[in-house]
Amino acid sequence: MAFWSDTYNNSSKDPKRGFKFKILFSGMVGGEPLVWWAKKVSKPSFDVTESKHSFSDKEYYFPGRLQWQTVSMTLIDPVSPIDVVGQTNKLITDAGYKINDPNQPLETMSKGRSVASLGDVQIIQLDSAGVAVETWTLNNPFIKNVKYGELSYESDDLVEIELELRYDWASCDTTTGGASIGAGTNFTR
Repeated sequence: MAFWSDTYNNSSKDPKRGFKFKILFSGMVGGEPLVWWAKKVSKPSFDVTESKHSFSDKEYYFPGRLQWQTVSMTLIDPVSPIDVVGQTNKLITDAGYKINDPNQPLETMSKGRSVASLGDVQIIQLDSAGVAVETWTLNNPFIKNVKYGELSYESDDLVEIELELRYDWASCDTTTGGASIGAGTNFTR
């Protein structure tokens, strides 16, 4: 049934809206979950590789592996209560990045420390009452790319920080009764 029909208009649910979402980071600020009302985020996506088989004058294609793509998000740097630049720098340091200091032991980044510093990341889509209707969980995420924004005397815009996250697989939980993807499944194995 179409969402613009009379039956739908009498229901208690609106269609999902692109501006009703939040991002939850579980590993930040001393282990307390942190909600960021980000400006923009891309939902998880994937590609299915293909294998081509040529036979005579025809080509046949077979599905291959499922490969999850990175997630990009744009955050505003509010300075208070959380300094996003400071928190991002702490995440990278906790992941193992150290400035070359001859007085300190040499350390490098690792996946284990990168994943532990960020914790679980969830993209939660909300309905008009603020209730979650779709929750994407990024499994084993780590920061792949950071852009600390641009400064300009010609702009009144707020400073934005862009993060790109890599993860092993994503799980999606919907409360609408539809099928969920990835729940308890590692698609990378």
